[in-house]
Amino acid sequence: MELFKKILIANRGEIAVRVIRACRELGIKTVAVYSDVEKESLHVKLADEAVCIGPASSAQSYLNIPGILSAAEITDSEAVHPGYGFLSENPHFAEACATSGITFIGPAPENIRVGGDKAKARQIMKRRGIPVVPGSDGPVISEELAMKVAKKIGFPVIIKASAGGGGRGMRIVNEEKDLEHAFYMAQREALTAFGNGELYLEQYIPEMRHIEVQIMADGRGNVIHLGERDCSIQRRHQKLIEEAPSPISTEKFRKKIGEFAVKAAKAIKYRNIGTIEFIVDKDGNIYFMEINTRIQVEHPVTEMVTGIDLIKEQIKLAAGFPIEYKQHQIKPSGHSIECRINAEDPERFIPSPGKITFLSLPGGPGVRVDTAVYSGWTVPLYYDSLIAKVIVHGKNREEAISRMKRALDEFIIEGIKTTIPFHKKVFTHPDFLKGEFDTGFLEKINNSREGKQ
Repeated sequence: MELFKKILIANRGEIAVRVIRACRELGIKTVAVYSDVEKESLHVKLADEAVCIGPASSAQSYLNIPGILSAAEITDSEAVHPGYGFLSENPHFAEACATSGITFIGPAPENIRVGGDKAKARQIMKRRGIPVVPGSDGPVISEELAMKVAKKIGFPVIIKASAGGGGRGMRIVNEEKDLEHAFYMAQREALTAFGNGELYLEQYIPEMRHIEVQIMADGRGNVIHLGERDCSIQRRHQKLIEEAPSPISTEKFRKKIGEFAVKAAKAIKYRNIGTIEFIVDKDGNIYFMEINTRIQVEHPVTEMVTGIDLIKEQIKLAAGFPIEYKQHQIKPSGHSIECRINAEDPERFIPSPGKITFLSLPGGPGVRVDTAVYSGWTVPLYYDSLIAKVIVHGKNREEAISRMKRALDEFIIEGIKTTIPFHKKVFTHPDFLKGEFDTGFLEKINNSREGKQ
């Protein structure tokens, strides 16, 4: 059994750089793909080879399956790493790779399909005895059916897109009179974002935590979990700050949620790296939410507390290697926190593309920065606004918070606006410092700020 000799990275930005670094340490050659506005991007400069696959539009470049496969074939790439976003959760892409004789570094297409059909995933988990939030047994095909389900489970409810993600196609409905409008808005948004307007309903749980578990499966029936991450600090269902372990976690809690995650992965015969996401209510009850069939943006916090390189593990698992760890060997050490730094106005959260005129990244003990930006580079208008991730590790949560404050103070970037000032505010809030927060945290602090004005 051998590792791949050359891997094409079907992505851009910090995750493309992250994959290139893992490949380089494994002795694997890399091929970058890029749109015509990203010729000077860092991932292009760091890769061994680079191929332009189209114009700036994602649809014509990073989502261009024939173009990416052609680039893989002309460079003799044996495998494709999709990163996150773009084609990472597209089963047709995974199948097209297989048809072309190229290994897709990720789960099987059938795993991706189940992960992308959240209503079906709920049904599978429910049959396997994994708790799910009360809701519809499958898709709700009409507003009338949605109303029937909502009345049965009780308001408030949350409407979700079956093929959704990132908060799109999602609406919270507090009263019966608002359901019809919310249903059609969610359906329209889901159709626009995913080409699939299928929706399902769940009871809305207030004051909930969003906690996910990293899993690893080798296709031989071996599945382990690498502990949990708390992703509750969100804005409009978009994660902004993540940490591992969760401030509410205990050994008993970790064991329970980890067992649910492993059981969920085995239920769909999962292989490679993935994430099982859960809702935890204020009483500590755990409910399955969804499966993410790719590497997550927040994977570094798990790496920091376990010492395991998840990108390398993805590559080795895709090459057919078995898991080299046993569950009892996974013992999270210390505490890690990640801040997503976006090129956005920190007050209005609108994109702030442009040329970076000066850049100085933080460093020192326990500080890691995953980024693809450099001084003089122009942040393009066309793609996701994430430009860097600051990750810290400390012996406990208090030290990790202290390190993050220092790192954010050291992070100097000029020429564009970023969300660094926003993160600094969060890291001074008493509730965050005490670990007492939920997914509504930002709305609460914004409302309290408006109330004082």
